[in-house]
Amino acid sequence: MAYFYSILTGTLLIFSGNFLLAQPSHLAAAFSRFEQDEQMRYGIAAICVLDARTGETVFARNAHTGMATASTLKTITSITSFSLLGPDYRYRTQLSYTGKLGPGGVLQGDLLIRGSGDPTLGSWRWPQTAGAVVLETWVAAVKKAGIQRIEGRIIGDDSRMGTQTIPGGWQWDDIGNYYGAGSSALNWRENQFDILLAPSQVGGPVKMSGTRPQMDYLEFVNELQTGPAGSGDRAYAYLPPYRNIAYLRGTYAIDERERAISAAIPDPAFECAYRFLEALEKSGIPVSGEAGTSRRLQLEGASTPVVAAGIADFTSPSLAEIIKEFNHKSINLYGESLVKTLAIESGKRGSTGAGVQVIREFWAGKGIDSASLAMVDGSGLSPANRITVSSMARILQQARNESWFSDFYQSLPLQNGMRMKSGSIQGVRGYTGYHTASDGRKYVFAFIVNNYNGSSSAIRRKIWAILDLLK
Repeated sequence: MAYFYSILTGTLLIFSGNFLLAQPSHLAAAFSRFEQDEQMRYGIAAICVLDARTGETVFARNAHTGMATASTLKTITSITSFSLLGPDYRYRTQLSYTGKLGPGGVLQGDLLIRGSGDPTLGSWRWPQTAGAVVLETWVAAVKKAGIQRIEGRIIGDDSRMGTQTIPGGWQWDDIGNYYGAGSSALNWRENQFDILLAPSQVGGPVKMSGTRPQMDYLEFVNELQTGPAGSGDRAYAYLPPYRNIAYLRGTYAIDERERAISAAIPDPAFECAYRFLEALEKSGIPVSGEAGTSRRLQLEGASTPVVAAGIADFTSPSLAEIIKEFNHKSINLYGESLVKTLAIESGKRGSTGAGVQVIREFWAGKGIDSASLAMVDGSGLSPANRITVSSMARILQQARNESWFSDFYQSLPLQNGMRMKSGSIQGVRGYTGYHTASDGRKYVFAFIVNNYNGSSSAIRRKIWAILDLLK
């Protein structure tokens, strides 16, 4: 590598590959010291800083090396969704019935809840999407349709996005916990429920006092042990998709007060139908059949019944609202739903693989090498994702020219005085976003560390110290 120092600009100019890097020398020096830090003994760090206005590279190191991204990948999913779906896009869940509505309001048929992949259905994050509100709305719609009794079933139609709810590449330790909840065509309450725990004596069992809501159709095998003070919550649920036995393993510290941990619902479409059946019967509308799903019907060799008439539609918040929560709260479910939605809206099968293909093809059309976007999911939870910080930064830079950019920008959390999305899984820490320096210069950056050792909070402080040089 050849380099020279410009007396006129006071800038270190480094020629590397096909581009010119320019940034005050203290940034390059600081990054070199970071690479030699003890926490990076066996790790690798990649950084790319662009001029936000021109897209020119300001500083980069290992910018073309594929990196595990953690949740920084959510920025690519967000920007692609804004680009292809638009900020006003909304999901629609349809309530209808099959068969015939006869005298006395008796329905000789089934109620059908057809999902479109809405990840917010039943979510507590918006007043209108809360589970109780949705169920009340549906019950009222059923009554308005003149239905007083149902001689049939309540079926959750989850057929639109296939049966694979969990992306390939997710780890077994994550599946079964709330942040590892898979995406269905019919999601419900963000596909999670609470397990109530209370510690006993160190080394003794942890008491499970119940669930919220009561999950009558699930069986729990509690292998949790009470850990020593200060050891925290290390309790994990092992509950694969479409199964009804949950193993609780790990430890729960003795100084943790009685509270809840959240686990993933194994069959969201069934849970939605089950809760709707409960709500109907509580409101005085008896149902002779049981809750079911289109997937379960298929396993029985039956098909989803033909709709006779629609009852009501339920629309989600706008995409702009969804993505704001997606990035602020780092909700993995939202990312997986968006990827599948991109596939469907592009005329493809509603799968993670097809959605990832849509993303890579879209950015290839804008000059981003698809080989630099080795994605396996839409949230970054998989450690198998490999994205270059150069491509990530360029995608963020291109977003600045779009009409919806303000919505995306506001979706990024404000951290360390910068608008940026963080990401963290085992051995991975990253940040990507935007910053306006005190002198008015505007930057786009992506900074990811893989395979560091030691404290996550310590590596965060060291990353922020380098990003502070952009201020």
